[in-house]
Amino acid sequence: MSSASFDWYEFLGRWQEEWVPRADADEDEDPDADAEVLAPPGRPGADEVAIAAAEERLGRRLPPSYRGFLAASDGWHVDQPAAIYRLGGAADIDWFQDPHGMAPLYEQGLGDDPREEDVLLAGMWRRALRLETESDMSHALLDPGDSDEDGEWALYVYKGWSGEFPDRYPSFRAYMEAMYRGFHADRAAQPDFVNATTRAQDAHVDEARLLALRGRYEEAVPLLEEASSFGRPRSAVLLNQLRQLLAPSGSQGYGNLVADPLYLPELLPLEAVGQADARRGADWDEQWLRMMTARGVAPEIAEAVRGAVRDGTHRYTPPGPWGRAVAEAREAARWGATDAAWHVLRDALPLWEAPGPLMVVPLGLLADPVLGPLITPERGREILATPRAGETGPVPEPVPDLDPPGLAWLAGPFRYGQPLDGYRCVWVEGADPAGLPALIGEEGAELSAPVDLSRSFRRAPQPHEREGVELWEDRAVVAVGRTAEGWAFAFDRPSHRHLHGLFLSPAAVASPSGRAVVVWCDPRRPSPDDPAAFHVSVAEHGQELYAFTVRGTEIQRSGAIPDALDPARLFRPQDTAPDNERRALEALHTELGLSLPRFALTRGRLRTFTTRSWTRAPRTGEGFGYARFVLHRPERAEGKP
Repeated sequence: MSSASFDWYEFLGRWQEEWVPRADADEDEDPDADAEVLAPPGRPGADEVAIAAAEERLGRRLPPSYRGFLAASDGWHVDQPAAIYRLGGAADIDWFQDPHGMAPLYEQGLGDDPREEDVLLAGMWRRALRLETESDMSHALLDPGDSDEDGEWALYVYKGWSGEFPDRYPSFRAYMEAMYRGFHADRAAQPDFVNATTRAQDAHVDEARLLALRGRYEEAVPLLEEASSFGRPRSAVLLNQLRQLLAPSGSQGYGNLVADPLYLPELLPLEAVGQADARRGADWDEQWLRMMTARGVAPEIAEAVRGAVRDGTHRYTPPGPWGRAVAEAREAARWGATDAAWHVLRDALPLWEAPGPLMVVPLGLLADPVLGPLITPERGREILATPRAGETGPVPEPVPDLDPPGLAWLAGPFRYGQPLDGYRCVWVEGADPAGLPALIGEEGAELSAPVDLSRSFRRAPQPHEREGVELWEDRAVVAVGRTAEGWAFAFDRPSHRHLHGLFLSPAAVASPSGRAVVVWCDPRRPSPDDPAAFHVSVAEHGQELYAFTVRGTEIQRSGAIPDALDPARLFRPQDTAPDNERRALEALHTELGLSLPRFALTRGRLRTFTTRSWTRAPRTGEGFGYARFVLHRPERAEGKP
């Protein structure tokens, strides 16, 4: 609606009819001031003669929406919390003229290549029209230098006590509409504040809830945004759920709903996710617990949930058919089959039942340590677009799977366009992944809870950090899973380890009941003294069948290597190391059916264990060196920098 067609009489008349003082108004204020505030906020409109006289005095024609306002009401009491208490009439307004010297301050911060909006703001102070007559050290400023194609001037509200940049509104009308919404929001908690606007907005909330459950979230969002701007109950919590699924890694607020027994199992773990990083420290833990207690959560429940989220043992366990699907998906995802897990969840979404009327999405999924990482923004939108909780509607087109077939993805590019800094893996055909610690694990090795692999690989302990481990040993913390072809795997990213002459392949010990394959890629920068290396070894029933190691142009080989895996064919001197690596990985997938789940290994959560050493003990006559460098900051002489 353009400014010319906007009905100021209807808008301001509705505002006056709905106007009531806030319930928390200060009873100690001046009685005369109270009497003035209790009166309706508007005044009779100014006639055209008065408006024209003001324009002649100012030397400018006023913008359309402000002219229309003055004609309907020659001034307005805005509201106490708005910083601007009263807008003057046609006879009250005047040029601001920057009495506080703000323009030079803003001009100093422009820099060599300022943005257009910053230039406009810096010049606004000298050319703006001041509208307020009463305020809390604040100003309402119309800027003729910041105008649009309709002739509207931007309005800036500067709160002098805040130390913040002014709030900008594209027009006077936009400012007044925002103040009207704020007027409603400030009174929304008053039980007797009921009128046509509140009833209409509450109806929008009801409509948006049904739209959301029917998968029509794009229609629901603007309805909830508008209702939330009016402060209507239920609007913010419903809107935040939709926003949460649009940005699953973000954080939204759910207030005291977190303590409601209906919603606590879904919301409290989600609140704990962002707090669960132990590096935040005890002070943050105590602050979070106090916050949850203040919302009504029993301290022992908050503590237990936070602990389970932090150590990776939390489980999202909703009831009914949806809960059974969640358990099935978790079983698949915990071994790396994240696409298959998502398919199970996607197919079961229509079966999800809301625990109460204030929930429209299965938020508990996001806090599950195994299933939460699966919910990407694309999958979040698919959840939102899927009818659920007994509602019907069109089913969205499935988003593409995230795991590429085979192994070629290991050759990169990886995150930020860079390749992996090395990797090694053991595959055991037809084995149960849970049995891998017994095959290749160190003594007493057990599977951990699901962990963030990006941190687990970085924190793998060095030999000198573990009691009873020899310095020559190379024990790896490996992630465990199962490939789509039925191979159990144990994967490590050895950024600090290198393939050298003491390497002892675990393929033989991993193959008592079938085939086992070991691949190690050591992509050190090729040079005559430090070439890249690539190793493959295959064993069956405890015996190595064949193996090869390519180090630069040198090839070491043993056993009857199949033609498809012949390293002389795969590793060509004229090709780059990444091209040779990719060719070898493609051959391993084609010949042996090997693959790895990219999403689980790069963004998901898997269980881990510590292997036996990948390095044999030095033999007689062999040397082994281990150097550790510790940087010490030299002490400064007293009194000197």
